[in-house]
Amino acid sequence: MSNKSNGGLLFAGLVVGGVLGTVTGLLIAPRSGQETRRILKKSAEALPELAEDLSSTIQLQADRLSDTAKRNWDDTLERLKEAIAAGIEASQVSHSMQQTRDPNAELTPVDQHLPR
Repeated sequence: MSNKSNGGLLFAGLVVGGVLGTVTGLLIAPRSGQETRRILKKSAEALPELAEDLSSTIQLQADRLSDTAKRNWDDTLERLKEAIAAGIEASQVSHSMQQTRDPNAELTPVDQHLPR
């Protein structure tokens, strides 16, 4: 939810910034009033298409970022599962070896939690 509202704010900021920049640039440019109005009209007509293009680009980037984050999460989760399984196996082997060597030996903190 937070990413969607941040994306919406970014989009709105880009559109408002673009409009304000265009209007400011046109108003301080040394042109006649008629020429400035003609340029403003063309800019206003192009604005919906620009907004649509910008929206599509932002959506594509958000989708790519989401896919990448999901793949990274899945990879990390798989590595974590493998590490936990390896740790459990190593602990069990260590426990077995210790019991084989000396059944009266003092247990390590890890061995104390394993079933006997």
